[in-house]
Amino acid sequence: MRKHCIFLVFVMLAVSTAQAGDWPQWRGPYFNGSTDEKNLPSDWSQTEGIAWSVDLPGSSAATPIVFGDRVFLSGLDADRRVLLAMCFDHTNGKLLWQHDITEGISRDRRSTFAASSAVTDGKIVFFFYANGELVCFDVKGERQWKRNIQDDYGEFAFQWTFASSPTLFGGKLYIQVLQRDVPARGHGMKDRVNESYILAVEPGTGKTLWRQIRPSKARAESREAFTTPIPSTINGRQQLLVIGGDALTGHDLETGKELWRWGTWNPDRIGHWRLVTSPVAGKDIVLACGPKNAPIYAIKPQATGVLDDSAIAWVSRDVREVSADVPTPAFYDGDFFILSDLRKSLSRVEPKTGKVKWTIATPGSAKYEASPLAADGRIYLIDHSGEAAVIDAADGTVLRTITMDKAGGSEVVRASIVAAHGKLFIRTTRKLYCVGK
Repeated sequence: MRKHCIFLVFVMLAVSTAQAGDWPQWRGPYFNGSTDEKNLPSDWSQTEGIAWSVDLPGSSAATPIVFGDRVFLSGLDADRRVLLAMCFDHTNGKLLWQHDITEGISRDRRSTFAASSAVTDGKIVFFFYANGELVCFDVKGERQWKRNIQDDYGEFAFQWTFASSPTLFGGKLYIQVLQRDVPARGHGMKDRVNESYILAVEPGTGKTLWRQIRPSKARAESREAFTTPIPSTINGRQQLLVIGGDALTGHDLETGKELWRWGTWNPDRIGHWRLVTSPVAGKDIVLACGPKNAPIYAIKPQATGVLDDSAIAWVSRDVREVSADVPTPAFYDGDFFILSDLRKSLSRVEPKTGKVKWTIATPGSAKYEASPLAADGRIYLIDHSGEAAVIDAADGTVLRTITMDKAGGSEVVRASIVAAHGKLFIRTTRKLYCVGK
């Protein structure tokens, strides 16, 4: 309990400008998919219990970001083929400002350049796109600075479309690019090795504070990660958690220096182990989710340097349902909530032992790729078809399912449901809903 309190104090100091109830970044105020919000909606429809809704000009996996009276949303205009940065009034859904970022919205059929969620401290907001564009606005919509990460450090070397959300913490904006060392489908630098790296940017100016090269022994697609760097406190030590390239690492927040590394889960160097699921920490345990039906590894990083198998607290190998290929687990009420998109299950798991307190089959037939929201005694999910599910966190009872979109077509729902200021914010393929009174 004491260590959990230390982490909460650490987070509150680092985001001291945040107001109670904000959802300032992809995985929320505590970087773990949870919030302390109470009295959240548990029953609504597309027309009932809706505070407001707005039409969107294109589909995106970027999660709504809520701070104070503003909702920030990364997206695109599908007709004009333009990437967008948008800001709505939290109270009524009015579009306060919108900016065209650049022309061109995709390079393959699986994703767009607007999959990364924005991040804000309530004064300035950052939008990052898979074509390398990184743009900072103040909350009134005035551009502060703009740069392109690919222009600075080379074209991203990914087989599919790069996607990683930026993280704002402790006065630094963190970005990671974990990529192939050689070009992939013609993308990447051909005259030299493509380095994987972590970048720390000065929020006010966009200036690079440091760039930490992150080596990898992985092969081929296993070098690629679509994960997001997550700040945490493990055993009283503040650090940035990064996963990808067959390794889970902890880094010094001030310098980027690697503090420890674990990576014994792919000894045969399978070449297709790309990672989508970001790390999540709870009770000094960090989850590393193996891809494509592989087990989950619970790591206790108590030492420095390269860690061996003694760092493994438990492995979910004997519990088939406890796995996650795309959704990042949540940590809430002392436990992990692990959503398996491939096994079609949701499990509540004890951090220290891996004991499964309950497992349920996810409702419906569509795939779940959006990460779970844990709040107010419930777990909120949404699947590709736009069907939301409200689940009792205590025992896994499915309280209700709610249709929020029309199934079918090439566009699917991938953005997580978020909670802020007593309301839920749900992004479907072409709408943004604010659910609540």
